[in-house]
Amino acid sequence: MKKLLLGNAAAARGLYEAGCGFVSSYPGTPSTEITEEAAKFDEIYCEWAPNEKVAMEAAFGASLAGKRSFCGMKHVGLNVAADPLFTISYTGVNAGLIIAVADDPGMHSSQNEQDSRHYARASKVPMLEPSDSAEALDFVKQAYEISERFDTPVFLKMCTRVAHSQSLTEIGERREAPEKPYEKNIAKYVMMPGNAIRRHPIVEERTRALAKFAEHSALNRVEEGKDHSIGIITSSTCYQYVKEVCGDTYPVLKLGMIWPLPEKKIKDFAAGVERLIAVEELDPFIEEACRAMGLRTEGKNLFSPLGELSQTLIAQKLGIPHERGTGLEEAIPPRPPVMCAGCPHRGLFYTLNRNKVTVLGDIGCYTLGAVAPLSAIEMTACMGASVSAIHGFNKAQEGKSEGKTVAVIGDSTFMHSGMTGLANIAYNQSNSTVIILDNSITGMTGHQQNPTTGYNIKGDPAGKIDLESLCRAMGIRRVRVVDPYDLSACDEVLKEELAAPEPSVIISRRPCALLKYVKHKPPLHVNEEACRGCSACMKIGCPAISVKNGKAHIDNTLCVGCGVCAQLCRFHALENC
Repeated sequence: MKKLLLGNAAAARGLYEAGCGFVSSYPGTPSTEITEEAAKFDEIYCEWAPNEKVAMEAAFGASLAGKRSFCGMKHVGLNVAADPLFTISYTGVNAGLIIAVADDPGMHSSQNEQDSRHYARASKVPMLEPSDSAEALDFVKQAYEISERFDTPVFLKMCTRVAHSQSLTEIGERREAPEKPYEKNIAKYVMMPGNAIRRHPIVEERTRALAKFAEHSALNRVEEGKDHSIGIITSSTCYQYVKEVCGDTYPVLKLGMIWPLPEKKIKDFAAGVERLIAVEELDPFIEEACRAMGLRTEGKNLFSPLGELSQTLIAQKLGIPHERGTGLEEAIPPRPPVMCAGCPHRGLFYTLNRNKVTVLGDIGCYTLGAVAPLSAIEMTACMGASVSAIHGFNKAQEGKSEGKTVAVIGDSTFMHSGMTGLANIAYNQSNSTVIILDNSITGMTGHQQNPTTGYNIKGDPAGKIDLESLCRAMGIRRVRVVDPYDLSACDEVLKEELAAPEPSVIISRRPCALLKYVKHKPPLHVNEEACRGCSACMKIGCPAISVKNGKAHIDNTLCVGCGVCAQLCRFHALENC
């Protein structure tokens, strides 16, 4: 039976059909839906882990115990999981282990465009790269076979376009994989130096065996063309663009196994064409590999290492006529990102801006606090960096920045990697104030549960971490809780904690306005007789508020009645219905 599936849903279906029994991931766009879809299958145990490192280690543990396992993350999450990755490459696996990593060319929802293919080469772990949903499902099943045949974890590299586009996919039945008995093997699994040094030659031999496998695997295929003046070597979404533009004009070497590469197949392909062109997004990974083989290869002289490629761009660079589309995209005005109406972070950021506080930010939807008119956040690097950075910032400017600087971090991000930064503050005693923006969910990736919510991935009751108790247990004596809808309370607590001569934590607690269980008040309305058109209410940047005919206007289809704007109006023109 064929079904139209998102790439991520197809990958999850592949896990089901391949007999996967254990999934542990941390949500990160564009990888999140693989785990969400896998959780719909009762045969697969699924969980959200506190971070990607924990997820990979948990999946490895399940593999060690004998169950086919999986962990998923986005490209920057792989940085967090790199520590276990490189060592698991040495130990190998028991049952099959797949690591999905989803890159984000174009940075649709990410802070950088790193290319995860480098991790495959550096960690000596094979990587498969599907170009559509059908391949996503099939490659998952093949990845388990490779994992168990070659005793290795296997990467499944997705990207935004493959993960979030739909194509027809052949659906099959689940095939239970027999559990592999766990056998004690200290030389294989205990990576102290004396054992690890003996495993390294095994890894190198495995890489040679995988390269030989890649030469004959159907994962890598040559598609013949009429005109051999150009030969194109490509993978992933770029393969789809090339086929749409070129059809069968030029021969194409389509790589489904992106590491290790099939050297002989590439050389044979290159020998049959006049120009060899690597069409790939981001870094010249294929191009440089071909050049290392002694092949004259073009690529980044034609295509930028920045952002996504497209059919139009490829056609232009290859000199092929191609329709550019309707042109409607040029007519659509840009729409800047903004916090949702009723977002609990808005009142807190307004308070920080009003008090002219330097704010070190973190990864989450609250990063929008950097955008006008709130314009509060001045630094965002990676998950957990705000808490670590404020310690260094205040230590470097001791006596200058204390009382004027805060770190902000979400509840899920705090559990991910903020706790260690707070431990550093408590241990090395910088006079730092950390604000945990507790909206009771992982908002940035689509409302996933986390260890502070009290529910698991299926919405069932689960262990719940108490943030106040945790912070106190870590050595922070001053822990305050405030409602961000109450601007005067926010202002009072912020001033008190910034003035305190010791570390402190403020928990800004209010559920995300988009959560289904949150009951909103009726929308406010504007008393036009009282309104002076001063635009004070516009300072919070709420999308429900605008100015029409010189007066404030509230869109009652967006307003959730939070009342933050009313607290800014000196003329009491914003009223409850």
